[in-house]
Parts: sequence; C-alpha cells; structure tokens
Amino acid sequence: MNKSLKSALFIVGLLLIIAAAYLVYKNFHKTSAQPLPPADNGNEQAKIDLIRIQTPRPNEVVQSPLTITGQARGTWFFEGSFPVVLTDWDGLIIAQGTATAKGDWMTTEFVPFTATLIFTVDKDVYSNKGTLILRKDNPSGLPQNDDALEIPVVFVTNK
Repeated sequence: MNKSLKSALFIVGLLLIIAAAYLVYKNFHKTSAQPLPPADNGNEQAKIDLIRIQTPRPNEVVQSPLTITGQARGTWFFEGSFPVVLTDWDGLIIAQGTATAKGDWMTTEFVPFTATLIFTVDKDVYSNKGTLILRKDNPSGLPQNDDALEIPVVFVTNK
C-alpha cells in the first residue's frame, strides 16, 4: 500500500471517529436534558382523585395472605364492593376477590375499603413480579364505565 493511500485511509478513519464522537455527545446532551421517567408506580397518580391505596404500596414485597386497604370514591363501588385481581409476571390471575366498603358507599366522597387475597406463587416462576388490579365495579358492562388501578408488586420467593 502506498504512502498516500495510507494517509487517506488514516484521515477518513479519523473523520469517522470524530463524527461518531460528535453524534454520541449530541445524543447524550439531548437525552440528559429531558426529565427522567417516573418510577414504576403503576397508574396510581392518574387515579388519585378516584381511588387511593394504603397497602400494598407500589413495588412492595408481598406474601399470602395479602391485605389490601385504601379509600375509593363511592362511585367506584357497586352494592358496597368492587373486584380485586392479582396477576403474576405474565398476567395470569393467581388470586381474585372482592374489596368491601367500610362505610356508607352511596356517596361521591372517599370510602375506606379492605380486601384479602390468598395466593400461591409457583416456586419455579420466571419472575417474582406481579400486578394488583383494583377494578371499578361496572354492572352496566359498558366499556366507557370501566376503570382500574394497577399496582406493581413483588412476591416473596421461597426458593
């Protein structure tokens, strides 16, 4: 290879390295100036005016029996209750039950509720993460009346 070809390849290589460094620098500054994504809290903040959960908190380690407590607007209930579902990492239902109002639910105000779920997690499960889903009771069956609060949870593993 002659000297001028080596020099040309060196210059092209150097320009490619400089261009790559510039693109990395530009991309880093563009993404670092943007706010960090919120923590994985399910959709709790979006539902704060409808339903509030005291236990379990998002990403809390849970075991059976799981006691769920919180407050929901009376409109979340039907006949003083609403459905509660617990799913494993891939969305399979491992427990379901009913949250019960601990007061007069025929109101638009917040009403305390409680529920208890008994479940078993497969010891060979791929992931120990799951989701607690509190569904607004919807006796009409109309999709526009559906709503739910999803809380990510972590199961105790006994391996």
